[in-house]
Amino acid sequence: MRSAKDFFAPLAVGAPAPLREIPARPSRAIHFFDPSNPKMAAKVPDMVGSVDVLLGNLEDAVKADNKLAARQGLVDIARATPDLGGGRGPTQLWTRVNALDSPWGLDDLTTLVTEIGDRLDVVMVPKVQGAEDIHYVDRLLAQLEAKAGLDRPILVHAILETARGMVNVEEICGASPRMQGLSLGPADLAADRRMKTTRVGGGHPGYLVRQDPVDGDIEGSRPTYQQDLWHYTIARMVDACAMHGIYPYYGPFGDITDVVACEDQFRNAFLLGCVGTWSLHPKQIAIANRVFSPAPEDVAHARRVVEAMGDGTGAVMLDGKMEDDASLKQCLVMVELAEQLAAIDPALKEQYDAIVTEASR
Repeated sequence: MRSAKDFFAPLAVGAPAPLREIPARPSRAIHFFDPSNPKMAAKVPDMVGSVDVLLGNLEDAVKADNKLAARQGLVDIARATPDLGGGRGPTQLWTRVNALDSPWGLDDLTTLVTEIGDRLDVVMVPKVQGAEDIHYVDRLLAQLEAKAGLDRPILVHAILETARGMVNVEEICGASPRMQGLSLGPADLAADRRMKTTRVGGGHPGYLVRQDPVDGDIEGSRPTYQQDLWHYTIARMVDACAMHGIYPYYGPFGDITDVVACEDQFRNAFLLGCVGTWSLHPKQIAIANRVFSPAPEDVAHARRVVEAMGDGTGAVMLDGKMEDDASLKQCLVMVELAEQLAAIDPALKEQYDAIVTEASR
């Protein structure tokens, strides 16, 4: 266990100093692409500016025979796309490396950091089991950053895909000052928990509650209500991230055709505290951007509460509802997010700028 005094010390001579606060960069949609797929690679330059994060995926969706091509493909794409990643433009560049126990994970890190480390914002690590996995990546990244002469640390994002990782979620979040956030990996986690679903995220029609019988008629018509399989898991992940000042994300929604259920699942995660989600298809980017951006009417109400609360003490009545310091804190979350998004999204900025409050009249 490291001393608190050493927590923010570089883990290698010549490595950049760790960040003391993780920047709140908009990341509503983390769009996955396969760098070994020429069609996908060709679309990347045109997507810069239209999506918050582009992630070069080297792991599950890439066949074993294509692993080396995917790694080199990501290097080539980063070098050929001048406004992508490294703070050069509105779109971040992330990668999901192969698992740490795979034949490719180590080479993924050594190649990417030394070749395009100045462009890489975040490394997503799959199947994280505990703090020991983050400690390993933390030290290795520091050594590679020093070797590459980087002047800023690459951040780490962990995927919760196992029961052990879920049990250790708090220690994972606090394992390193590099920790940027967590994503839910519902398919692998469902398998590890032995859940009886074959869906990649989303609900299940069998997971429900039924209305009580009327007048004891158990055979009569009794409405059912589908429940959220992932409510507990997401809420626990959000709490762990909030405790450590990092960011929680929903993961994949596998049914690309069911855009309605996709939007519902994304909104559930947004309301619970997630800041973004994965996108497996371009049509999911628009859904994520819409869902993970506060609605103008919600921003308008939040601004009214902030104005009405003045110095933040006491309580006021607004539209027949009591607002106090707790209300103010909730509303500041909404207002601050709207400001961050408006800085990178011209269409949202126009909507938010059109909001009229008493102070702006």
